[in-house]
Amino acid sequence: MNKEIQVKNPKTMAFILMLGAFLGLFGETALNMALTNVMEEFSVTAGIAQWLTTGYLLVLAIFVPISALLMKWFTTRQLVIGGLVISLLGAVLAALSPSFAILLTGRLVQAIGTGILIPVMTNVLLIIFPIHKRGVVMGIMGLVITLGPALGPTLSGVIISSLGWSYIFWISAVLYVFLTIYAAAQIANVSEITKPKIDVLSIILSTFGFGGLIFALSTMAEMAISSPQVLVPLLIGVIALLLFGIRQMKMDQPMVNLRVFKYPMFTLGTLMMFLSILVILSTAILLPMYLKGALLFSAAVAGLMLLPGNAVNVIMSPIVGTLFDKFGPRVFVITGSIIVLIGNVIFASVISATTPVWQIIVAFMVLFFGLTMVTMPSQTNALNELPRELYADGSAAMNTLNQVAGAAGTAIAITLFTAGQNSFALNVPDASQAEILASGVKYAFYFITGISAVALICSFFVKKAGGLKEKSPAAVKATKPAHR
Repeated sequence: MNKEIQVKNPKTMAFILMLGAFLGLFGETALNMALTNVMEEFSVTAGIAQWLTTGYLLVLAIFVPISALLMKWFTTRQLVIGGLVISLLGAVLAALSPSFAILLTGRLVQAIGTGILIPVMTNVLLIIFPIHKRGVVMGIMGLVITLGPALGPTLSGVIISSLGWSYIFWISAVLYVFLTIYAAAQIANVSEITKPKIDVLSIILSTFGFGGLIFALSTMAEMAISSPQVLVPLLIGVIALLLFGIRQMKMDQPMVNLRVFKYPMFTLGTLMMFLSILVILSTAILLPMYLKGALLFSAAVAGLMLLPGNAVNVIMSPIVGTLFDKFGPRVFVITGSIIVLIGNVIFASVISATTPVWQIIVAFMVLFFGLTMVTMPSQTNALNELPRELYADGSAAMNTLNQVAGAAGTAIAITLFTAGQNSFALNVPDASQAEILASGVKYAFYFITGISAVALICSFFVKKAGGLKEKSPAAVKATKPAHR
């Protein structure tokens, strides 16, 4: 059923879940500004250091779909406290790391905790808040999902400059301790424990599928798609995902119920989220490189220049959430998609080695003004389309694809950035390093602008989720009398 479950402190539960997820998503990009420091301290190459981000995304993509199964086996309290404790252990391990291998291990452990917390957050919020209040709540949750990765470079730039990179983890660890204590006192059990049969083959196929895909996308940033290091994991990932999908559709109790994609607005909303996250993480990796490498700002200053765009996100998210409950998704998604396209057109037009920095700040603000109007309404409308028994499966499917989008955005952006640099260097042999770097970023933004145009086309098909059915298509089918 779609009726919400009454809990004593729904807002407190929402706060704990959102802050836990925010810390985890902040961790996705927090080390981007510190990679050069880590490379110097542990004497590793850029390709190896990049695994601190890639490995994090890899573990998230593997664990998020498994979380749909965990939610049917463990109580809400067990999963929330477990996710926070695992994240805490990972943060402490990374902060104390005497070697790169230990640092990477700590990052991967922290990602496991985040991979549990994010889908649990989405599922619980859908259960404890009634549908007419979801706009505001999901607006704030959308803020968490977009602001975490976007603020990573900004906050970490300041922390690295003033304290050192290990304090990124120490600050997170302190917050995890307080959250764990708070969660033990405040989190109520709201999930339904059904303990379905654990299908080991589904877990293996999911792991190899999403793991292979993200590994290939991440490696593609450094190697050609035809190289064995990219092609082999890509093929393994695609084949494993196809087999995983076929198996889920045939099972009575699937690990992730892919029948959620039979709901048109859920499928479209998930696609809009995928494209939005792709744009966000592409921009998150390109702009710091551009501001530091072409315009020659320090890490802290480059991070602070991204603050106005993040501030727009903070201000707009609750406003859009409140208005969503009154006006529905369509007006926001279409208007937001137009603004996102305008923001990326500005980037693609003005980026150079001599661009006035105010133009970059304004373009980033325009971009996030539009993204805020696209992400929350798309996600909320998509999940509103599902009956309650499919919330866990829907949030797992959507959040998994968000991680794939993040990895794809990062990999494709770096690949095109490198290609653009090489092309410009060949055509203009006397160009300065700043001009070459700026041309690479500009080239990548042509692709991001194209993605924005695709999102705009998709936005015209969005309509308010209808039906809000009590049962899924599979459940309805099961209630029909069998023909003899």
